[in-house]
Amino acid sequence: MASVEIPSRTMSFAGEPQSVTAARIAADEFLYALSRSSPPATPEHWDDILLVVTELAANAVQYAPGAFTLCMRRTFDGVHVTLHDSSPTPPAPRPFRPRTGGGGVGWHLIHALSDQVSVVTEAHGKDVHVFLPW
Repeated sequence: MASVEIPSRTMSFAGEPQSVTAARIAADEFLYALSRSSPPATPEHWDDILLVVTELAANAVQYAPGAFTLCMRRTFDGVHVTLHDSSPTPPAPRPFRPRTGGGGVGWHLIHALSDQVSVVTEAHGKDVHVFLPW
């Protein structure tokens, strides 16, 4: 029996503000390629994954100096997104305060859109694992 290759893609970014847009575009390209063989159950899943990637990349640029790596792969029932950055500090929810300049929504949003979120820290960085429906 032939093995079935699970589509995946790993991309590295400089960690500069424009890296957030570049990560979103790269994620969109991965999802487009994936959709040709395995379309999403609903269009919202595509949008949710792009939003999560954007939030993860923005957090990496804001809170972790230097480059970050984005890995996306198909799972049997969804998409696994992993973002590795240089900060060993795990993300933490912040209170949402729209009157004082915003912020505090991203980590809550990632959890709300995802099936599972976990963080693995190490001495020189962390991996944020997010499993999303497809």
